[in-house]
Amino acid sequence: MRIRKVSHRKLPLTTRGQLRILFLGTGSAFTKKNYQNNILIVKGEDHVMIDCGTRAPEALSRLGRSVGDVRNYYITHSHADHVGGLEEVMLVNRYVTRTRPHIYIPEEYQTILWERSLRGGSEENERHEGEGLGFEDFWVVHRPTERPDLPRRGTEVQIGGINLKTFRTRHFPEQARSWDDAFYSVGLVIDDRVMFTGDTQYDEELITTMEELFSPEVIFHDVQFFTGGIHASLKEINGLPRHIRDHIYLMHYPDSWRDHADEAKRHGMQFVKQWVFYDFA
Repeated sequence: MRIRKVSHRKLPLTTRGQLRILFLGTGSAFTKKNYQNNILIVKGEDHVMIDCGTRAPEALSRLGRSVGDVRNYYITHSHADHVGGLEEVMLVNRYVTRTRPHIYIPEEYQTILWERSLRGGSEENERHEGEGLGFEDFWVVHRPTERPDLPRRGTEVQIGGINLKTFRTRHFPEQARSWDDAFYSVGLVIDDRVMFTGDTQYDEELITTMEELFSPEVIFHDVQFFTGGIHASLKEINGLPRHIRDHIYLMHYPDSWRDHADEAKRHGMQFVKQWVFYDFA
């Protein structure tokens, strides 16, 4: 993996063929410094944005882009730091670019996302024959392919040259006993090379399973600095085997992350940086 800081005035949405991951933000839900943990995946002529939190449109703007430039979206779950920017995406595309971006979304989650998060600010913007707008007035909808051979209700999406495999995570509520007892939330394996946990409580079985199936070159793992709640703590992640920790990059962290950098380094890990290209040849 090659790491280098973004130096373009206008963020490129293509590469020379290599897989690229850029963190539009690296912070937790309540960060004030590092935006929110949403990523842009680019490979050749193709791209997809994973999550679009409240501050994602601002982050894109600072990189010379608009939400109207992003043509493909995949959403992992419904917390505001992951979906809070989607209303802007829908309205900018409908009324400014006059296009519909593509969204890759299971039917069950589409219902949740529309009915519980997006409908209130979107449906009544227009009326046609007495009816308001629906989800598919804003989006070109694609369904992931179910993969019964993969664990945790695995699915697969192909976006041009970008392959995403998804798995369910045990994120929230805190009291969820297992991933299938939790509310909808997923993580990703990108091109069978990179694991992106999404948001999850500490789940050693998840990490070891994906290690066995894919041997990912890098694991981007969310982290918090206390034990309990709905994210894995640094203390818990420190307990993973060293050969796994050596390729973990910590993301979704609070503003106090620098206070914990030495501890992470002692255990073989480092923190993801915002607005840096992570390139995989």
